[in-house]
Amino acid sequence: MAVLERRSQILLDEARYQRVADEAERSNRSVAAVIREAVDLRFPDSGDRDRASAAAALLDLIRVPSADVGEGPGQLKEAYAAVLAAKAGA
Repeated sequence: MAVLERRSQILLDEARYQRVADEAERSNRSVAAVIREAVDLRFPDSGDRDRASAAAALLDLIRVPSADVGEGPGQLKEAYAAVLAAKAGA
């Protein structure tokens, strides 16, 4: 882990802060750790690009559900696998 040597102050509106605070509580981390992770995912260094690409692909699966997805877990799994396969082939 890198040595933390720079301090920065940011202002967030209540909705953004609450999203970060909720994730910090859910994952048992500090708000600062959640914000650092968000920065790393959005602006990866050369060593983190593959990880950021994989994370973005997973987030896309969550954000873009298929319109023809059925109700059962098996059908959801098949639909997400098809979307992932299509994106991997692109």
